[in-house]
Amino acid sequence: MAALGWLTPRRRSATARSVLAGEASAEAARKSSQEAQAQAPVARAEPEFPVIGDTRAAAFFDLDNTVMQGAALFHFGRGLYKRKFFETRDLARFAWQQAWFRLAGVEDPEHMQDARDSALSIVKGHRVAELESIGEEIYDEYMADRIWPGTRALAQAHLDAGQKVWLVTAAPVEIAQVIARRLGLTGALGTVAESVSGIYTGKLVGEPLHGPAKAEAVRALAAAEGLDLARCAAYSDSHNDIPMLSLVGHPYAINPDAKLRKHAREKDWRLRDYRTGRKAAKVGIPAAAGVGAVAGGTAAAIALSRRRR
Repeated sequence: MAALGWLTPRRRSATARSVLAGEASAEAARKSSQEAQAQAPVARAEPEFPVIGDTRAAAFFDLDNTVMQGAALFHFGRGLYKRKFFETRDLARFAWQQAWFRLAGVEDPEHMQDARDSALSIVKGHRVAELESIGEEIYDEYMADRIWPGTRALAQAHLDAGQKVWLVTAAPVEIAQVIARRLGLTGALGTVAESVSGIYTGKLVGEPLHGPAKAEAVRALAAAEGLDLARCAAYSDSHNDIPMLSLVGHPYAINPDAKLRKHAREKDWRLRDYRTGRKAAKVGIPAAAGVGAVAGGTAAAIALSRRRR
């Protein structure tokens, strides 16, 4: 029994020491954590954007290769060809221009001017209402599946914040308005083709809404709507839209071409790239081009062979 009496207090004493050690360790850990938190730099939360309820702010989105893969005008041309508005040789020219646009990832003024001239000659003599109705069908056939989900989400964020969202594009305003309406956006600024008594004349009103003209259109709309441009956002893929992007307090480079990417980095603008793959990052080819890219390349070869004859 003496041996048992000697062991019992020791066991109790060991248990007490274990509890004490555990409590001491926990207290030391707690103090260490508190000291570390006190010494750690305070993370600066990024301001919420877009600001909910700020009705003096709005968003302006370029269309081609920003909201949609490729150029709206070229997709529109495919739809008109399907409806016998023009001949195969004209389709080859449209396809070549679209293939070049997808491969280069930038807007070449000469190609764009050629496309506009082609489109104006094609719609001359047709009724505006007819083209607007056809535009709805063409959107479903060639454009709906080419909307960048990432850019669409950005536009929706502005809408959810109670702000207006506008497309700003060199594409014909009728096409732009169809796209804006189908995406649930506020409206669109686009190139205006002249019409008399509801019939296209084959001429433009002023000049294409491109480059500096976009900036002027945004400036005019902001004044009319009572917007504060310093609180507005603009989104584009092209260096041609630097004037528009520079107008607003929140410029974004979306799927940027090389020149815009460089400029955006120098200015510390935000960048978003929804293309995938190394090749897409280098030259701006949408990875989802698929069969469309192959078809475009085939059409380009046809066009080139005809030019050489």
